[in-house]
Parts: sequence; C-alpha cells; structure tokens
Amino acid sequence: MASSWTTSSRTGTPRIGGRAGTPTGWYPVARSSEVGTTPRQVGAGGQAYVVLRTRPGAEVTALSARCPHRLVPLTTATVVDGRARCPYHGWEFNAEGRCVEIPSLGPVGTPPPRADLSAPWAVEERDGWVWLAPDPTPTARPPRTHGATPSPEPVPDLPPPDGPVLDNLHPALEHAWHPVALSTDLRVGGYLQTRLLGRTWTVHRRTGGVLAADPPAWGVVEHLGVVWIAPAEPWAELLAVPETADPLAVSGWLPPARSPASAGALADAFLDTSRHPAHPTSGPPEPAVPELTYERGGFSGVQEEQLGGRRVTAVHRAPFQLVRREEDLRTGVVTTVVRLLQPEDADSTRVHTRVLVQQTNGAVSPGALAAAVASAAAVLDQDLALLARWGSTGLPLLPRDELHLRADRLGVALRRTLADFATDRTAAGQTEELQRRATA
Repeated sequence: MASSWTTSSRTGTPRIGGRAGTPTGWYPVARSSEVGTTPRQVGAGGQAYVVLRTRPGAEVTALSARCPHRLVPLTTATVVDGRARCPYHGWEFNAEGRCVEIPSLGPVGTPPPRADLSAPWAVEERDGWVWLAPDPTPTARPPRTHGATPSPEPVPDLPPPDGPVLDNLHPALEHAWHPVALSTDLRVGGYLQTRLLGRTWTVHRRTGGVLAADPPAWGVVEHLGVVWIAPAEPWAELLAVPETADPLAVSGWLPPARSPASAGALADAFLDTSRHPAHPTSGPPEPAVPELTYERGGFSGVQEEQLGGRRVTAVHRAPFQLVRREEDLRTGVVTTVVRLLQPEDADSTRVHTRVLVQQTNGAVSPGALAAAVASAAAVLDQDLALLARWGSTGLPLLPRDELHLRADRLGVALRRTLADFATDRTAAGQTEELQRRATA
C-alpha cells in the first residue's frame, strides 16, 4: 500500500503511544476505498481530521478539520489542481497542509504561517484501511488486520472556539432592536405571530395604528418599513438610512428568507469584501481596505476603488442592522442594500432585505431597480447556500480564534462591536440581578 509520512505542525508536548485500547498509537479511520478527492471527516484519538486524496489515486492526506480563517469545516472544500480549496474565501492548501494561496492578498501576497493547517504525526494505508497516528509513536507501522474489520472511533464534533461566541439566543440580545415583520404584513385591528430569541411573540396593530407586543416588550415601533421589537432597553439606536427619505429613490423588498445559520455569521458574510468566488458587485481580486469610523453602537467603513470608479460604504448598528451603499462615480447611480436579521431560534435566522436605487443627476432609469434587486438576491442566495453547508451556530468574538487579514477589517470591526455589546449588556444584567436580589 502507498504510505505518506508527515510531521505535525501542532504545538504541545508529544505523546508517545495511544490512549487505552490503541497501544500502538495508530487509529483506523476509514476504508481506503472510501477516501477520494472529496474530504471526509474522521476521528483519531478524540481529534477531528479530514482525509482526502489531492488527485485521483494519490496518497491519502490527513489535515485539521477547519479552515483557520473563518473556521469553515473543510468537508466543504473541493480539490482543485492538487490543492484543497475552502469555498468561503478560496484559501488553498497543499497535501502537507501548507496554505499556498489566499486570493485577497493578490498575486504577490504571502500567506502568514498561521494560515497553515495542522496534520497528524503520520498517515498510512494498510490492509485496505487508512490509519492515522495523531502523535509520535514507537510503532513504525499500523498493525495488520489479519482479515478482521477494524472499528473506527466515532467521528468527534468539531471543537468550539476557545473564546465567547455570540449565538442567536445570547442573553445580551434581549437589549436590542430586532426586525420581526414588514409593516405591510400588519393591518389595523390585526395581529401576527413571529419568532424572536427562542420565543413566540404576538404583535398587534390596534385602532389608530398603535403597536403592542405579547409578551410585553420595552418597545415596539415601525422604522424603514419594518416592525421592530426591543424586549429590554436597547444598547444601540435604530439605524438611519437617509435614502428612504429621498422622494426620487425607488425601492423594493426581497421576499423574506430563512437560514439555519446564526445572525452573526450572516452579518459577517454581508460585510465581507474578500469573498471568493466574488460577489457580483465585488471589486478587484485585491480589494481596497476600508477606512473605519467607530460610532455609538456600531461603525461605518468606506473604501474607494479607483480602478472600478466606485465608492462602497458599509454601516452597522448592533446587533444585526446593516447597510451597504455602492456609488458608481461614473454614472451617478447609488445602490443601497439594507440587510436586517431576525434571530428566531438557535438554528433559525430570518433575513429581511430592502434595495434602494438613486440617480444623483436625474431620474432612475427603467429597469435599474429590477437589476439591483436581482443582484442583491443573487448575493443573498450565495450566502445562504454557503452558510447552510457550513452550519455556523454563532460568531466567534475572540480575535485569536480566527485568522484575520487586512481585507477583513469590516469583519474585525463587527466582532469588536458585538463583543462590546455582549460584554456591556451581560455586565449590566448581572448588576441589575444583584440589585433586584438586594431589594427583594
């Protein structure tokens, strides 16, 4: 059988031999016939790996199970020209786990060392099985099977990030405005039911247009053509979108969509400027780095793309209110996409998207809105499809849990803002609970 020996880039004290039940330190993980160019997740010594062949018939490669950039499971990777390519940003890894391509760095950029994947100490095929040795072992080769069928250990879950994660049911989200319905969905005298933060809410529009929620909420308002609920006093204000007050602007809504991904992951995808394959509205392979301005409850970022003649502005208000404004400096067309995310349950986020088009030097041309809506829908479909494969349940807030590049400035700003939001509201909640107990 073909064999491949690789040294691990993982740190820590080497462990000689295996755990109880594996005295040789070798673990059977899959039949050789089951391993091809589609990465397959396996477990060895309680650790998760993916095994694959970088070309049909090539030796088996075993690598760590997540891309270090955004922790995307590498079971979603594809093999291209002998490399494993992560679908999120196109990072490519060779058979030894070395990162050899990061599109956002441009043609002359060099991937940083932390971009490399780790590997087990050794991987070998024997008797029709793939075996891994996660750590150094004095046993040079896997044991013979002598016709018996080895029993691979259960595939472990991917380990969670070391630091805090903002998921859809984080307690801090009580202190925020959340979109729950379009205004047109709620007539006078009527009501609707919606999911938010793991609970069912009933929203009424009473006589005179007054809004009320059951269970009671700190606030229920209409803004940007949307009904909003704040279960408790919000940390940040509602996002202002000046385009909505322009009588010459035309706008339309995408049908509400739903995703199993977390609202934080969807927000990160919307702000991303280094996607690969690129969004239909994305810039050159090496995107301009946005200039950031931190504001109360969020931030804004502006980037000028001289080659494309565009100015792109992104605005965020915690937790999940987002705007992307794209100005074509040659034609005077301004396209604004408003993305509002509703964290319904731990595994469900509803996505509300409004598109506005303006013409700075006249009326909007026929068909411009339809084209902008179609473009926004294509980007959203791409995000939903990718994140559904990924299975993200929350957004990591500790910078060291992921690997950030210059092109990730908006994503880093999102994590910093949401970390401040979660920390402030969690601390305030603990103080309020202590005060309540003291006066009880």
